[in-house]
Amino acid sequence: MRRDAQAVILLLVGGGMLRLAWTGDYLNYVKPYAFWLIVPAGVILVAVAAITGLSAWQARRESDDGHGHGEPRVAWLLLAPVVGMLLVAPDALGSYEAERTGTVVGAEENRSSYPELPDDVDPVPITLLDYAARAIFDEGQTLEGHRIQLRGFILYEGDEPQLARMVVACCAADARPVKIGFEGDLPANLEPDQWVEVVGEYTPRQGRDEINGELVPYIEVESVTPIPTPDNEYQ
Repeated sequence: MRRDAQAVILLLVGGGMLRLAWTGDYLNYVKPYAFWLIVPAGVILVAVAAITGLSAWQARRESDDGHGHGEPRVAWLLLAPVVGMLLVAPDALGSYEAERTGTVVGAEENRSSYPELPDDVDPVPITLLDYAARAIFDEGQTLEGHRIQLRGFILYEGDEPQLARMVVACCAADARPVKIGFEGDLPANLEPDQWVEVVGEYTPRQGRDEINGELVPYIEVESVTPIPTPDNEYQ
C-alpha cells in the first residue's frame, strides 16, 4: 500500500478513536476506564499519520516522476470500514442481545456476605446485579424492609416483560445481561429497549432463564417510570 494511503488510514483510525472519546460513544463498547487508553492511542496514531504523510510527500518530491509505482488502487478499499465506523457508530447492546443470552448471575457465583442497605435512604438505589445477587445468594435477607430503586431497559421473555442491563467485564464482546422479573401491575405500553426506573420491594418469587436455566429474581413493583437512556448503558 502507498504510504500516503497508510497515512490516511492511520489518521482516520486515530481521529475516530479521539471522536469516540470526545463524544462519549466509546462507552457503547468498553468500560469507562478505557478512556485513558483510547485518548493516548488516538493521539499516537494521528502523530504517526502526520509523520508518515510528510515522509510520503517528501519521497514523491524527490522521485523522478512524482508518482507511486505498482500499488493497486483496490488498497484504498481498506478505508471503507474505517469511514463506516466514523459515519455509523453502532449503539450499545440492548434487548435483542439480552433476549438471546443467558443471565450472568449464575456465572458470578457471588455468595459472599452483603452489607446492610441504608435505613435513611428511601428508596435505596442499587444496581440490577446487586439486587439479583442479594435476592438469589442471600435469599433477600438484606433487601427485606427496604423500598428498592432499579434502572434498566425492558426486554421480553415470551410475553413477559423483564428489566435488564448488560454487564461487561472489559468490553461489549463479553457482555452478558442481568435480568429481573416483575410481580404486580405494570403499564401496558412497555416497549423493548425502553429505559425505566422501577421502585418496588423484594419478593421471594423466582423464575428460570429460558436460555441457560439460571435463576431470575423478581421485584414487587410499586411504580415504573420512563427515563432517558443513560450515557453509560452498561454495568
